[in-house]
Amino acid sequence: QVQLVESGGGLVQAGGSLRLSCAASGSFSSINVMAWYRQAPGEQRELVASITSPGDTTYADSVKGRFTISRVNAKNTVYLQMDSLKPEDTAVYYCYTSRVYLRVGGPEHVYWGQGTQVTVSS
Repeated sequence: QVQLVESGGGLVQAGGSLRLSCAASGSFSSINVMAWYRQAPGEQRELVASITSPGDTTYADSVKGRFTISRVNAKNTVYLQMDSLKPEDTAVYYCYTSRVYLRVGGPEHVYWGQGTQVTVSS
């Protein structure tokens, strides 16, 4: 099993910055994909950014140039640096991992964090 613990959310004014962290713990062999999703009230959960273990990244168009995803494989931790925040970035942000192998050659697993609130005031 894998536990994901997020931190770094909070309240910030428009134009400000926040850095989210998500640390994975438990017993596992490898985590290939780590990502951040977000869900605003009344909206569907959407992918914000993802990163593979070699470091390939993808971003939602709405955050390109403002958000940066990174990870430290040795710490099983993924970060989301959010700059130039806008009120429309307000949402609960969820850490997500996929292609998680609890043992070499075993099946893939998916895990979600509990979410952290990000609120951007205008």
